[in-house]
Amino acid sequence: MRIRPRRLAAVAVALLTAATALPAAAADGPARDRHERPSHGGLSAVIRYTEYGIPHIVAENYADLGFGTGWAQAADQVCVLADGFVTVRGERSRFFGADGTSDLSLSSAGTNLSSDLYFRGVRRAGTVERLLAQPAPRGPSRDAKELMRGFAAGYNAWLEQNRVTDPACRGAAWVRPVTALDVAARGFALSVLGGQGRAVDGITAARPPAGASREPSATQPAPEAVARAARELFAADGADMGSNAVAFSGRTTANGRGLLLGNPHYPWHGGRRFWQSQQTIPGRLNMAGGSLLGSATVSIGHNAHVAWSHTVATGVTLNLHQLKLDPADPTVYLVDGRRERMTARSVTVPVRDGAPVTRTQWWTRYGPVVTSLGASTPLPWTSTTAYALNDPNAANLRASDTALGFGRARSTDDVLDSLRRTQGLPWVNTVAADARGHTLFTQSQVLPRITDELAARCSTALGEVTYPSSGLAVLDGSRAACAPGRDRDAVQPGIFGPSRMPTLTDAPYAENSNDSAWLANADRPLTGYERVFGTVGTQRSMRTRGAIEDVAAMADRGGLTVADLERQQFADRVPAGDLVADDAARACAALPGGTAADSAGRPVDVRAACGVLADWDRTVDVDSRGALLFDRFWRALIKAVPAGQLWKVPFSPADPVATPNTLNTGAPGFATALADAVGELRAAGIALDARLGDHQFVVRGGARVPVGGGTESLGVWNKIESVWDPAGGGYTEVTTGSSYIQAVGWDGSRCPVARTLLAYSQSSDPASPHHADQTRLFSGERWVTSRFCERDIRSSPDLRVVRVRER
Repeated sequence: MRIRPRRLAAVAVALLTAATALPAAAADGPARDRHERPSHGGLSAVIRYTEYGIPHIVAENYADLGFGTGWAQAADQVCVLADGFVTVRGERSRFFGADGTSDLSLSSAGTNLSSDLYFRGVRRAGTVERLLAQPAPRGPSRDAKELMRGFAAGYNAWLEQNRVTDPACRGAAWVRPVTALDVAARGFALSVLGGQGRAVDGITAARPPAGASREPSATQPAPEAVARAARELFAADGADMGSNAVAFSGRTTANGRGLLLGNPHYPWHGGRRFWQSQQTIPGRLNMAGGSLLGSATVSIGHNAHVAWSHTVATGVTLNLHQLKLDPADPTVYLVDGRRERMTARSVTVPVRDGAPVTRTQWWTRYGPVVTSLGASTPLPWTSTTAYALNDPNAANLRASDTALGFGRARSTDDVLDSLRRTQGLPWVNTVAADARGHTLFTQSQVLPRITDELAARCSTALGEVTYPSSGLAVLDGSRAACAPGRDRDAVQPGIFGPSRMPTLTDAPYAENSNDSAWLANADRPLTGYERVFGTVGTQRSMRTRGAIEDVAAMADRGGLTVADLERQQFADRVPAGDLVADDAARACAALPGGTAADSAGRPVDVRAACGVLADWDRTVDVDSRGALLFDRFWRALIKAVPAGQLWKVPFSPADPVATPNTLNTGAPGFATALADAVGELRAAGIALDARLGDHQFVVRGGARVPVGGGTESLGVWNKIESVWDPAGGGYTEVTTGSSYIQAVGWDGSRCPVARTLLAYSQSSDPASPHHADQTRLFSGERWVTSRFCERDIRSSPDLRVVRVRER
């Protein structure tokens, strides 16, 4: 039977008072100063570990829950966490050198120095402290702040009571206690990841013009070039992060209840890894799922009533203001004819084996002056013009409250209500289903309030090109009326309110694969939203097209169960292969003499490739033969052939899922791409019909673990991005892809029916028994049966109960 809340409370109290404590190991390093410790209140929690090292954390209150979470995360991921805390403290140059590679999981900074200048500037300005001091709902709630306080205390207690064994940071001076402010600063870094975080190098490198660069004629960015770069920069389906998620309504399922499949595509290494747990405060909160490292709440997960997932959204989370400068002083700008002086922030960064570096950053009423958005988007600061970056998520520390609202929800309506009350999600969509059979898709994210009307009225010449093509608004900063306005239902100025968010409720299916909200359901397209949210009536990615084909067919078939979600996750169908492989095989067989010239003009015998492509099963399972050849061919083809020449049937908004189609095998680059792929594999000593899993793998414990799945351009649901190393056998280390996966439904009992999988496993420590166990499951397309209810946790054959507490 299901343990009811009162019974659960009794069980938890018993555990909290009677469970045995972890054996206390000697602490590493010297005793910590009291001022570094965020708590002296004797915080404690009970952690019950089940199969695959998944912790089920029980606590009496939010501070204790944060304590147990911080402890358990440190036990699995102390080195990754510590590295991130070094980042948000602005100490990477101190420990790793100024020119070293930054922590790319928390910003786009090109070097440690650039990262430190930005994050120390945030500290110097007291930005996070001000956000913490804001009353809810504009600032974080007391519960959220208690979670942060407890997380820091739990992390510190683990460090004090255990030795670090992970060679990545064992004995390192940079593994130190943290404060609640450090935890909040990490949350801030994630919040601005799509805004200021994209432009760290451009913020920290901004200098007032001197010499020739002060001339008004100094090179200004070419609008078309900036527009192209912005489209690439803000593409939500890029290689770094993405996701799929689908919710099915009760009209499509076997028992009239909802189903949800979440498949986020996140990095397999570093600080944007997920970590799996269950968090319980008896009678108040009970949720399970994946948390981004350093977060004290579940990011993607479920409770007894509702399940949710997120996908990276197409909303452009920043905009630019083009400043009109005083020709006599480039640090003074004009607004409605009045002079305003920029604020100078002097930041000093200590550097290992070198003198400290001091630089000045320049801030305006709109945000920081920025001289680039990525390497390909220069925004020069001249004597007459500069650009300021507006990022509304720099005032958003509310994501934890949004997550807590999800955890307490009993329906998709409650999920939507949490989004409306807290408005805390910076750069993701939400897809949800509940036990009553309801579905939800919503692009409820924090975006600058750029309406199409405002863009039409206030865009500069540059913005007139960038906004329609990419959603990046460049507004006239010399007019106060051109600042983003405020919606009455918005919790902070300058953002859209909940009533403006693209939202779809109770559709038979609601799906997103990182394209805009338009085709969350192809039969009920969403329209009428502003361009900054994304496009309407434009070509969808190959992954979106394949996903809609799959889930629409599933919904039409009906009678769905969790097992259908499991099959969809690992179907590994290649939509590009279905569209292309037959035509490619026939065109290959028709090549004169069975040869084609490669990119260097050398003839290549491609006859064997024709049969391999024809016989390929159109999947990227580990046993698929021909998948590797098609993958390398397809990558070469889309690089060689312009998009407008690739297909014979162009895209049509009237048939957006099925178009474009019919490969143009007559395009000049077709035969060349085929020859290049064949030559590449032969040079690497790889058979054209080799098993994919023999050449797409990760190495764990010195052994190869084959990995199925495929790259973004193939359109595979089970997305995997790996490093191509022909000298090392093909694809070796996975960089990004399927991460915390969950398939959730309900059967009428009080326990959800949930299957989960953390593709890269719980721990980054090679010595941990949970460093590769779920990775092997992922390789074998096997799942973990979720132990959510009390009876299931207590019946685990691997159950290990520990009590953790402050000394």
